[in-house]
Amino acid sequence: MLSWQTRYSVAQNTPAADAGPLLTPAQFLGYQLGSQFTPHAQLLRYVDHIVQHSPTTMKLVRYGETYEHRPLEVVQIAAANNFTRLEDIRHNNLRLAGVESGTPSRQMPGVVWLSYNVHGNESVSSEAVMEVLYDLANPKDQEVQQWLQNTVVLVDPCVNPDGRDRYSSWYNRVRNQSPNASPYSWEHHEPWPGGRYNHYYFDLNRDWAWQTQQESRQRIVLYNQWLPEVHADFHEMGPNNSYYFSPAAKPFHADITPFQRQFQNIIGEYNEKVFDKNGWLYFTRETYDLFAPTYGDTWPTFNGAIGMTYEQGGGGPAGVAFARNDGDTLTLAQRIAHHVAASRATIQATAERHDDLLREFQKYYDDARTKPKGDYKSYVLAGTSDPGQLRAFTQYLDRQQIKYGYAPKKMKTRGFNYTSGKVESVEIEQRDLVVSMYQPKSTLVKVLFDPQPQLEDSLTYDITAWALPYSFGLKAYALREKLEGTGAAPSQATVKGSGATAERPYAYLARWNSLQDVRFLSRLLQQNVKVRVAEEPFEAEGQKYQQGTLVITRTGNENLGSKFDQLVRAQADSSGVVVQAVKSGFSTTGGDLGSGSVHFVKKPNIAIVAGPGVDPTAFGEVWHFFEQQIGYPVTVLGTDYLSTVPLAKFDVLILPDGNYTDIYPERNLENLKQWVRGGGKLIALEGASRFLANKRDFLLKTKPASDSTAQKKTNPYRLLKPYGNARREGIEDRVQGSIYRVQLDNTHPLAFGYGDTYFALIREPLGYRFLGEGGWNVGVIKKGSYAAGFTGSRARQQLTDTFVLGEQELGRGQIVYLGDNPLFRAFWQSGKLLFGNALFFVGQ
Repeated sequence: MLSWQTRYSVAQNTPAADAGPLLTPAQFLGYQLGSQFTPHAQLLRYVDHIVQHSPTTMKLVRYGETYEHRPLEVVQIAAANNFTRLEDIRHNNLRLAGVESGTPSRQMPGVVWLSYNVHGNESVSSEAVMEVLYDLANPKDQEVQQWLQNTVVLVDPCVNPDGRDRYSSWYNRVRNQSPNASPYSWEHHEPWPGGRYNHYYFDLNRDWAWQTQQESRQRIVLYNQWLPEVHADFHEMGPNNSYYFSPAAKPFHADITPFQRQFQNIIGEYNEKVFDKNGWLYFTRETYDLFAPTYGDTWPTFNGAIGMTYEQGGGGPAGVAFARNDGDTLTLAQRIAHHVAASRATIQATAERHDDLLREFQKYYDDARTKPKGDYKSYVLAGTSDPGQLRAFTQYLDRQQIKYGYAPKKMKTRGFNYTSGKVESVEIEQRDLVVSMYQPKSTLVKVLFDPQPQLEDSLTYDITAWALPYSFGLKAYALREKLEGTGAAPSQATVKGSGATAERPYAYLARWNSLQDVRFLSRLLQQNVKVRVAEEPFEAEGQKYQQGTLVITRTGNENLGSKFDQLVRAQADSSGVVVQAVKSGFSTTGGDLGSGSVHFVKKPNIAIVAGPGVDPTAFGEVWHFFEQQIGYPVTVLGTDYLSTVPLAKFDVLILPDGNYTDIYPERNLENLKQWVRGGGKLIALEGASRFLANKRDFLLKTKPASDSTAQKKTNPYRLLKPYGNARREGIEDRVQGSIYRVQLDNTHPLAFGYGDTYFALIREPLGYRFLGEGGWNVGVIKKGSYAAGFTGSRARQQLTDTFVLGEQELGRGQIVYLGDNPLFRAFWQSGKLLFGNALFFVGQ
């Protein structure tokens, strides 16, 4: 197989005349589309073939690569007369949006971006895209050639190559020579973890807003260079479903404009015509809503596009042929035909309505800059917040192309305080970070900062709260008045201390407040630097330090010699951490640096459990945390051989969310407890905590259900309820990604670096009792702790006076219960310090 560099060079430089005739997918591949799944490398070879034969209408742009080093590409397509001015069209689009200066024109083509195969095992997308690209390259297809007069088409053939190859290689390996349509056949039962996710088992369709994954970050750079008027995302759902296209289901986010809603209907009408003509089944206005900003339909929508999802019945279980419940056999060829038809309908709608699209696109951004939506016109982030967390926050804003500045002076005003949840008097300090709503991306700003998004219907597909000040754990205010930030960012040296103290200090002190500090500790430990942690507050050389402060003394690190200072400073700089150089080990209050309250931090040997029974995304979140966020080595243990592993080789064992019933039958569970008693540390997240609850020797206990049998008997008519209300009544027990204020005991190592509270994104009712004698209730939710998002009535009862996180001592070891997942989708930044505490501080 050619490297992507060689292949890309060939694609750009091989003259069409030397490459023979333009081939259909079947002619090129040697098999009919729909008869098997095409490996990603072969898919890209066909993409190259198409581009080589269309030098005056197509351009291949490589925008990145996956974690497994597969290329990520977009094909840019235009009519020959527009192709020569492709850059002019792109820049004009940015001028329409006001992100580039200059006078825009609405006489340019509209831009439509088509994304395929974001979920790897929804693999019909990348089969269909070959037919779509052939149609776009075929000069005999007069219909398409006419559409291209008014449209530039951007095609991403495969958003998730790693997941696609995981699925296609498995399926092609296990399928029968003649496809077996029986749903009981091996080829319809994909093994763990499935091909849906990327390398780290993240769902890339839930990463558009957060951009935690390499693929997402690289794609968004190119997306922001175009800002298309239309974005369509091609998916699959269960094989017994038909086909879904817009209009979307409720709830619509309140900031979706009337025109965007209207155009959802228009594109739906274009699809209706072709589906009705062919007699194909479909549905609209169900299941797939436009609320949370995480998706390939909503994030583009909040960037001015008409964003939509297409869902074909099929997915991983469908294979090449699948016997449906209705007695029909769903074939891959049928699924391809449907996606090809929807792709063409989307291009046609963009072309024939491009005047309306460009007019409303320009209006969208004009209004954003001059008449921003909502009550709040400015958002202020306190400059006194942790420098590392503020740095991570501004990097996030930069990726989103959200403009910000800094408060020019001190002032008093009124605003919504995210911490208290109230409108009150606030004091803005000079150099506080300011995000004004008067900018091109103001709608996106409002959506991402909104403390309480308006939910028109509680039946929604995903989380219902996500405000950035909560997710980053930053002190912030929302103001009704316009406040423009000016000036440069405050300068911040990573090493503080004057004169001789800074040159050869007694010790370095690093406050413990954010993920950046965890990364700093991780790097020091791997460089074999001896680090200590202060378990009590202290004051040294006029500055106060809280528990969790890292203490890096010269004493104990003599083996590093002259490299000691250079190493500490270099790691502080690369991690974005501020360290204070001190000349003495004496503390004016609290323990001195040599006190027994300043403990040595052991370099732990850590393992994670993965495999059947473990939720793939939950495992991926932990795996990604170690490999990509803090860079600490970790050993992955498979559930299929876990019982044979000598756990004594490890200090820490992490159980991600999952169902552990088969992984830890009684005998294996006893062995696990023996390992903890011998000094091991067990960290159980979400479902793993629930599995351990109520079992012998574990202090975690669930509360009884509020809807008891006795209560049912007092109301004999309670069970007489309409069938049609079943789904809506079911949400009474659900938590739709709501934000709650967790009360913390920050004297415990598990909560070092936090104040008295932490805002958690809760997705399960929890319903735990407080830990009994021998346990530490480090984080609990008390009455009145709700902050934002939807929680059903019965779930709210379970989220009153419930345990969230804490520690139990068992023998010489510890069990850390994390009933809530602080690593959820890697975007809840403020929770990551909790996990770092569990790894490095608990049990020291």
